[in-house]
Amino acid sequence: MNFLGYRRPDGTVGIRNHVLILPCSACASSTAQMVSRQVQGTVAIVNQNGCAQVEGDLAITMEVLAGLAANPNVYGTVLIGLGCENAQASMMEELIRSKTNKPLYTLVIQEEGGTVATVKKATEFASQMVGEASAMQREEFPLSELILGTNCGGSDPTSGLASNPVVGNLSDRLVDEGSTSILCETTEFIGAEHILAKRAATPEIAQQIYDIIKRYEDHLSNVGESLRNGNPSPGNKAGGITTLEEKSLGCIHKGGHRPIVEVFDYAQRPRKKGLVIMDTPGYDIASVTGIAAGGAQVMVFTTGRGTPTGNPIMPVIKITANKGTYDKMQDNIDLDVSSVLHGEKTVEDMSGELLQEVLAVANGKVTKAEAFGFGDIAISRVCNYV
Repeated sequence: MNFLGYRRPDGTVGIRNHVLILPCSACASSTAQMVSRQVQGTVAIVNQNGCAQVEGDLAITMEVLAGLAANPNVYGTVLIGLGCENAQASMMEELIRSKTNKPLYTLVIQEEGGTVATVKKATEFASQMVGEASAMQREEFPLSELILGTNCGGSDPTSGLASNPVVGNLSDRLVDEGSTSILCETTEFIGAEHILAKRAATPEIAQQIYDIIKRYEDHLSNVGESLRNGNPSPGNKAGGITTLEEKSLGCIHKGGHRPIVEVFDYAQRPRKKGLVIMDTPGYDIASVTGIAAGGAQVMVFTTGRGTPTGNPIMPVIKITANKGTYDKMQDNIDLDVSSVLHGEKTVEDMSGELLQEVLAVANGKVTKAEAFGFGDIAISRVCNYV
């Protein structure tokens, strides 16, 4: 089973061919947006970080930004700094080049003489890269080149009963083909961590699963807070989820049934193929951003209550098993899997349909979030989102 993608000079394979306009800090974000609006074929992110951050937060921000530039869906990057921020353009350039050898141009607003001069030069660089990217032809690649991200948000009982099991079955299928499937949202393992630990490929990986959960709970306890004060969310409760443990037992279904072969840090690239865990917060957008920075080319996102969220460089396929949600939000939801709950189709049936949707998106089909141009970005912090 194959898909059509773009081979990058660093050996990775992308399913999109974006030119990324990447601001080093909040102070460069508006300039980056101005450049992207002028050059079709580019995307820009809104970066609210990059300055006035403690050392740990700055390191996370820089890793995320560099990871986004290295994502296989990006042909090349125009990096824009202000000049006096903590995430210096020279530092960012060095970090990006340590991760990928794809095309990269760097500009500093204060050195170029202001916004107008920077936008003019950046527009020239971006136009050049878009032209180069447009000349690339898709090639056929095996599914083993694919990294799938999985996430859930706005969950209700239909998520754990149907849509997450469908994604889990898809994960198993892809892992069996040699792909990588990323399970995330560490805070939504709580109460189900022992189940995941039993599936760890080694005792060391099992301990890592317990450790990342304990780190979150200890962090909140140290400042007098409890994760359960904000999770489940009001929307989760309104949908019928009553406890964090109940939410977690539904969440982990996205990981299917294959052994967990690796646990790794937020926004890092997995080193192994198979089912892996990225340590991310439960906050949807920060989690999705970390997965994109980790190199996933596509994400499947389950929702019971409904969400419009997307990512600027990684297609996000949204599915629901709540028929009412699908009927109300067809402009946001890509696939209705409620037939599983109604006994019309099995989990395996809908997993097969979801696999075909993933292949179609990999081959160029535009997701609902892409059609709207949704490009949500949030970056985790030392004071973690939960």
